[in-house]
Amino acid sequence: MIDDSAPDMIRIRDLTVRVARTGRVVLDGVTLDAPKHRITGIIGPSGAGKSTLLRCINRLVDLDRTLAVSGTVEIDGVDVRDSKCDSDDLRQRVGIVFQRPVTFHGSIRRNVLFAAKRLGIVKRSEEDALLEQCLRSAYVWDEVKDRLSHSAATLSVGQQQRLAIARTLAVNPEVILMDEPTSALDARSTAAVERTILSLRATKTLLVVTHQLQQARRVADWIACLCSQDGSGKLVESGRCDTVFLTPRHQETRRFIGLVS
Repeated sequence: MIDDSAPDMIRIRDLTVRVARTGRVVLDGVTLDAPKHRITGIIGPSGAGKSTLLRCINRLVDLDRTLAVSGTVEIDGVDVRDSKCDSDDLRQRVGIVFQRPVTFHGSIRRNVLFAAKRLGIVKRSEEDALLEQCLRSAYVWDEVKDRLSHSAATLSVGQQQRLAIARTLAVNPEVILMDEPTSALDARSTAAVERTILSLRATKTLLVVTHQLQQARRVADWIACLCSQDGSGKLVESGRCDTVFLTPRHQETRRFIGLVS
């Protein structure tokens, strides 16, 4: 049974993203809460702004100067859009795993420890333990433990994605954002990533964008459904996973999950 009393880790209020030059609205007034140590699944059709929503939470959206953002995003009570909030510190607290795995040049070991070493948060004497811990948490240790000095490019796509998750875990983020993390993976790697997601719930807050409705039902505690209305992404419904899938309140949600044609 999900504890409905979990405090909110992320509070988004009236978040709007526009294309600066044309004024086209990408996200329109999104207001959403994500509970601490829970998995919030974000579903909806292509073009509804799901990936943009994730990128607003850790301010990656700021790197796209064609977009203008308004509204507030708070993480554990801190407004991340405030000028006093350091973007590097924020991205250590809020990790992100992309749809396509990102690997760096060099060994498996270098890939996992890269960010942790760059940020100076791991001692040399602790590197081996951290490496194993993160690879185990990503369910890829047994597959790579005998070739940690090999190039990360030699891994399969599924292994590379789990490697990317391990690298994210190495900096010990409080929040992990996942943008279609299994869309390019086979069934075995998908199952491993889902096990990782579920195991992290005890200590992390996760937001997972997925186009696979069955995956959302398997892993998510809460669901946020975004739909495109008049070309703009809007949050049409959010709530407990079982409630949204079994008794959705809104026609757009019912249509998207296939309850009505």
